[in-house]
Amino acid sequence: MIRKVEKAKVEYGDFQTPLVLAEKVCKKLIELGVNPDIIVEPTCGLGNFIEAASNSFPSANKILGIEINSNYLDAIEKSTKFLYDDRIEIRCKDFFYLDWSSLIGSSNKEVLVIGNFPWVTNSQQGSIDSANLPTKTNFQNHNGLDAITGKSNFDISEWMLIQVVKFLQKRDGYLAMLCKTSVSRKILGYIHSQKLNLAYAATYKIDTQKYFNVNVDACLFFCKFDSNVQSYFCDVFDNLETSKFYRIGYWNTILVKDLVTFEKLENLYDSKSELKWRSGIKHDCASVMELRRIDNTLINGLGEIVDIEETYVFPLLKGSYVAQNQTKVTDRYILVTQGWVGEPTENIRNIAPKTWNYLEKHEKLLDKRKSKIYQNNPKFSIFGVGSYTFTPWKIAICGLYKKLNFRLVGKISDKPIIFDDTVYFLSFDDATLASKYFELLTSNLAKDFYSSLIFWDEKRPIKSGVLNSLNLKALADFLF
Repeated sequence: MIRKVEKAKVEYGDFQTPLVLAEKVCKKLIELGVNPDIIVEPTCGLGNFIEAASNSFPSANKILGIEINSNYLDAIEKSTKFLYDDRIEIRCKDFFYLDWSSLIGSSNKEVLVIGNFPWVTNSQQGSIDSANLPTKTNFQNHNGLDAITGKSNFDISEWMLIQVVKFLQKRDGYLAMLCKTSVSRKILGYIHSQKLNLAYAATYKIDTQKYFNVNVDACLFFCKFDSNVQSYFCDVFDNLETSKFYRIGYWNTILVKDLVTFEKLENLYDSKSELKWRSGIKHDCASVMELRRIDNTLINGLGEIVDIEETYVFPLLKGSYVAQNQTKVTDRYILVTQGWVGEPTENIRNIAPKTWNYLEKHEKLLDKRKSKIYQNNPKFSIFGVGSYTFTPWKIAICGLYKKLNFRLVGKISDKPIIFDDTVYFLSFDDATLASKYFELLTSNLAKDFYSSLIFWDEKRPIKSGVLNSLNLKALADFLF
């Protein structure tokens, strides 16, 4: 059970910004020419951004801090550091119910919204029964399948930043917020999708280990808003001090990590690639479906000896095996119960009765699989399976690792290799053709193309959509 103090820390995404970092952020804003009339910190915590802003922007007429946590408000009231600046006002309010218009008024003066929103997701809040959530709406416009498979999970700061962006559309102003780097890109995507005004955007990477003692890819996200400008790109800096950057932005509707490189190679882009990258098998019951061979004996994840026919048993390569180039041998195996998605499984009873008995013995575990994709499908169903699963040659890459390491993989023990669902692969019947495509994919040109599209800070940086966007025929024509 989470203790009360720990729960509060999780609930409010409590990463208090050190004063030294708040001061560095304000210094960067001054370098960028920011000189606001009104400064707002919508979740001011202990007030470090308020203190830094009051010292850094002497010409600001009003500095407003908003905070819901009464413990922080008590600490601010007892502090002497705000007593001698009559521009500062601290209010007890809930961000999720803020009326921005009444908060700022109808003034045309420039506004700076600064701070550090909570670094938690709505699912984390739900796990501790937190009430510190916005009203539930499908603000990301996900369809039913995306919602089922987890894309409806979002960072609370994403929703909060969207509210600030909407408010700043009505005036010239600035946003300067610490957030996860992935969230900054989502906000850029939202601004682009809604065709909102944006004059300039940049991110500056923050050393979260140094300032917050956590390992999170985070940044200062800076936006300048102008009621007449729509520039949907973002300059990315490695830290607050450097002047070197690369530019992410939109090419048609695609968010590109490195616009300069991509524009040189855009002729290689094709949304309808001739070959299709597939993901490995999804079964969601490793203790039953995945086996280990020890001294020629199969053992399942429950520690049981498994005596079944070899008919439906195939060698398995996990994503880590592919990433580490351990693709020649394996002690892992997997039960592949279908040849294609939706295939009836009753025929296993006649073809391999011991396998059927094994599956029925563990039917309760298989029935407990939570994903809705298994509902209204045959017993013991799997997903990510088709004729491509059983080809003798494959080119594979693990989506979880931060390197473009492609592997050319053949059979093991005269059976086609099966991958788990962290792996993407191309399938081939012909070894010569597979080798030709492997040569293309490992070329510097292919790596440059993919690197211009991949955001390496994401949990699964390599995605099938990115892999499928390379026109391998056009690449071959270019190289040969």
